[in-house]
Amino acid sequence: MVQIKRFHSADADFTARLDALLAFEGAQDDAVDATVAGILADIRARKDAALIEYTNRFDKLAIRSGQELELTQQQLRQALDALPAAERTALEQAAERVRSYHEKQPLQSWQYTDGDDAVLGQKVTPLDRVGLYVPGGKASYPSSVLMNAIPAKVAGVPELIMVVPTPNGERSDMVLAAAALSNVDRVFTIGGAQAVGALAYGTETVPPVDKIVGPGNAYVAAAKRRVFGVVGIDMVAGPSEILVICDGDTDPDWIAMDLFSQAEHDELAQSILLSPDAQFLNRVLQSIERLLEDMPRKAVIRASLENRGALIQVRDLAEACAIANKIAPEHLELSVAHPEQWVDNIRHAGAIFLGRHACEALGDYCAGPNHVLPTSRTARFSSPLGVYDFQKRSSLIQVSQKGADKLGKIASVLAYGEGLQAHAKSAEYRYKSR
Repeated sequence: MVQIKRFHSADADFTARLDALLAFEGAQDDAVDATVAGILADIRARKDAALIEYTNRFDKLAIRSGQELELTQQQLRQALDALPAAERTALEQAAERVRSYHEKQPLQSWQYTDGDDAVLGQKVTPLDRVGLYVPGGKASYPSSVLMNAIPAKVAGVPELIMVVPTPNGERSDMVLAAAALSNVDRVFTIGGAQAVGALAYGTETVPPVDKIVGPGNAYVAAAKRRVFGVVGIDMVAGPSEILVICDGDTDPDWIAMDLFSQAEHDELAQSILLSPDAQFLNRVLQSIERLLEDMPRKAVIRASLENRGALIQVRDLAEACAIANKIAPEHLELSVAHPEQWVDNIRHAGAIFLGRHACEALGDYCAGPNHVLPTSRTARFSSPLGVYDFQKRSSLIQVSQKGADKLGKIASVLAYGEGLQAHAKSAEYRYKSR
């Protein structure tokens, strides 16, 4: 029997129990961090020599030169052409939907002239070069390639560098095909902290990038933390999360499987169901018990549900939305009759799925919006990955003599107030030198 937590929002200790459920110790392992620090320092100092050494050691390869680490565009196209027809069609359809959605996102440059003849504005520019980390080997995450690479290209990034490890020489045709469909410019068969270091600092073979995006293991996450500041990063993601709000009229098997869809990621993933219907919670639990045995990853799902999952009875859907805002989940399903009536009540969520048919899995692969989402309650202040993450904004300021007369006097007063005489004099020269 699955020992998933059950409680009611009316319980006297509800807040304390919810806080305990949400608590997650995200501190990194000191041993991992120390190992990563050494690898990064070595990559920075010895460049290709260190990169080749670590790649051979960790991926059990026999690379002799940096040139052997790069795949050609022809190899990417060959991987695409080698896919079975059904897989290629699905990948192409997903890529087109992701591209279509993100083409609606780009920021725009703008400017205006104020009453003092000053021209003010914003110039939007894509990043010059971006690095994309993709897990490799037996792990195959072509959806991760699409979700990271396509918005970068839509943003106008001229050079996108992908790194993907190939332990024992194993390559995923799906991953390489996704790179071809996403117009990735260069692909290197490297992984781990050494790949992050190569992207951040550059080597004789791998050019340095301006930002690193994409998921990875604990070593990759630790490396991204350490190189932030030298380069930008997307985020350091926590475990996957799903919160389902249901009125009690959705098929309980559907809801149970939606909870499984996040629980199967790992033992620390979080799956929570909120409903005002106690009998529905009972039916979902029965579905969990019945469906779990047929899941290939049932041990992981069970551990996740028992460690961090919960079935919570609420007073009504309004309270469910209020609790959802406290949880600020990565994925939120509004599995209710009229979800549009409740969506404005939701303030904090990475992605909101409206209605009984909008399951989280569709968002992971092909709906169109990005599946790189804020976790660990960071949806309170951050957003899904998008085109805007691959663009930067520069302010535009053009001042006429008329503007300098007025603005210079304001600036000089404030500068003297801060004790910065050179600032004041610089502004004064503009209006006193007429």
